[in-house]
Amino acid sequence: MKIGGYQKNSLIDFPGKVAAVVFTQGCGWRCPYCHNRSLVLPARFQPAIPEEEIFDHLKLRQGQLDGVVITGGEPTQQPDLADFCRRVRKLGFLLKLDTNGSQPGVLSQLIGEGLVDYFAMDVKGPFCDYARFTGCAVDTGPLELSMELIKKSGVPYEFRTTLVGGLHTAQHLRQLAPQLIGVRRYAIQSYHPLPPDAKTTDHFSPPDAELLATASKLLRSGAGDFLMR
Repeated sequence: MKIGGYQKNSLIDFPGKVAAVVFTQGCGWRCPYCHNRSLVLPARFQPAIPEEEIFDHLKLRQGQLDGVVITGGEPTQQPDLADFCRRVRKLGFLLKLDTNGSQPGVLSQLIGEGLVDYFAMDVKGPFCDYARFTGCAVDTGPLELSMELIKKSGVPYEFRTTLVGGLHTAQHLRQLAPQLIGVRRYAIQSYHPLPPDAKTTDHFSPPDAELLATASKLLRSGAGDFLMR
C-alpha cells in the first residue's frame, strides 16, 4: 500500500483498544474542511513508508498492541488493501477500517473474508447535497450500499459526521436524519480549525451551541448508541 504516515500507539482511534494507526495516501474526494490534505493531495505527498517497516514494528509490539487502524486518505482505494489486512490478522491483531464508503465492493470482500473487526464510516451529510461536503460530484448509490453492507455485516461499527460551522445547517440535519434510522452507533464530531501553517483557505469554524443542540435533537432518535465528541 501507499502509506503516508504511521502512529505507533493510539488510545482513541480504536474504541476500547490500544492500536497502531496506518495512514494511506490518496482520496478521490476534496472535502473543503479536510484535516488530512497531505494524504489527499498528491502534490503534498511525502515519500511513502515501506510496508516492511510497519510490519517490523508490529512484530515487536505483539502482545502489547490490541489492534491496527487503517485510515487515510481513503484506504479502500489501495488495490492491495486486502493483502495488507491479511498480514495484520496473521500477526494476531484486531483491525479497524476507516472509510468514506465509496468502494462497497472492497468492503464486501473484506467482510466476506472476516478481515475487519470494526468499521467507521464517515457520513458527510445528507445524500441529497453530498457534493457540498465532498468538494466534488459523488454518486451516492455506492455510499448507501456501503452503509447497508456494514449494518448487516455482524461487525461492530459506527457511522460518524464531522459537524462544521459555516457548512452544515439545521436543514441538512433534518435531511440527514432518515439516513440514520436503524444505525447501531452514530457519532457527531465537532470540527476543529486547522492550524495556521496548514496552507489552506479553510474558513470554517466549530459548530455553535445551537447547531450542536439541533444535531442532538434531530439525529439521536435514529441510532441505538448516539455519541457527541
